[in-house]
Amino acid sequence: MKMPAIKIKFHRPSRRTVIIIMIMVLAVVASLFIYNFFIKGDDNVDYKVLAEEEVPAELANEILPEYKQLERALACCFNDKIYVIVTRGEKPTGGYDIAIDNMKLLQEDDETTTLVVYTKFTDPQPGEILTQVITYPYEVAETGLKELPNQIEMKVQYDE
Repeated sequence: MKMPAIKIKFHRPSRRTVIIIMIMVLAVVASLFIYNFFIKGDDNVDYKVLAEEEVPAELANEILPEYKQLERALACCFNDKIYVIVTRGEKPTGGYDIAIDNMKLLQEDDETTTLVVYTKFTDPQPGEILTQVITYPYEVAETGLKELPNQIEMKVQYDE
C-alpha cells in the first residue's frame, strides 16, 4: 500500500513579522548590554604601575626577593594599600619584559573574589644583540582595591 505524499506549503513571513522578530532580538541584546555594564557593575580595577624608585621599601626588600625567581602574580597589603606584583622568573639575558595590561575583579556567588591580572610578555627577537646577564623582569602596581582578593590569577599574552 502506497502512502500518499504530504505537501507542506511554506509561506514567506510578512514584513511585519520580520520587523517584530528583529525588535525582539534587539531588545534581548540591549537587556544583556544594560545588565553587563550598569547593573552587574564595573569589575575593572583602578591601578597605577610604579617606577622602581616608587616601590615601597618593605615590598622591595621583603617580598620581591622571595618571588622574583617565579613566574606569577601576587597581591599584598602595605600601609593600607593593596599592591599587585607580577614576575616572569629568572631569564638568561636582557630583552625580556612584562607589563600589566588590565586587572579585573570577579565576584563569585559564594563571596569569593578573584583578581585576574592580564599581562603582556615580551621576548627578545631572534638575532638581537643582548646583554649577557641574568634578569628578573617584574612590575609592581598600586591598586584601588580596599581588601585583598581571595584568589589571584595571571593571564598572559605574548607581545609580538
